[in-house]
Amino acid sequence: MSENRLLQQIEFIKEIDKLKYIKRRTKLINSDRHENDAEHSWHLAVMALILAEHGNTKVDLLKVIKMLLIHDIVEIDAGDTFLYDTQKNHSNTEEELIAAKRIFGMLPEEQAKEYIAIWEEFEAGESDEAKYAKSMDRFEPVLQNASNNGGTWAEYNVPYSKVHSKLSPIQKGSEAIWQYTEETLNESVEKGILKK
Repeated sequence: MSENRLLQQIEFIKEIDKLKYIKRRTKLINSDRHENDAEHSWHLAVMALILAEHGNTKVDLLKVIKMLLIHDIVEIDAGDTFLYDTQKNHSNTEEELIAAKRIFGMLPEEQAKEYIAIWEEFEAGESDEAKYAKSMDRFEPVLQNASNNGGTWAEYNVPYSKVHSKLSPIQKGSEAIWQYTEETLNESVEKGILKK
């Protein structure tokens, strides 16, 4: 293994440390502290492992975990786009693709190609692995917002219909988790922390 290859990988590892500084709008469960992207990615990877039996299909868990650990790395350059943002579309993939090519491009060529391809597969959301990974990505904030008196739903006055619509891709990865999500949303409406 060449010294240059090792140095490239170490530079990438140092670069992605910046993910710890990218703040998300959601707050940690039962907390006033905002989550950062690195915490979010770690939490999703663990969720994917623990909840795999509830997925709609058997998936390649290693690939799912790779997707979840790297899916937000592009936000180092592109920033975090809030799911319910009214000014910027959440699928800003062109800007994010430029970021993916720059950041993953720091790695040795074959690793760069692999991780860009995994990132693109997640973004496309068509494979069973991407559907399951995306269900985790949408589900985590449900738990956070429900535990924080509506969290970002209440803070940004996001109506039930928009929340339901944005979360509906969960069912593509897990019908069981989607059912739990719908129950949580309905309970949130009953508690007055999500407006119908």
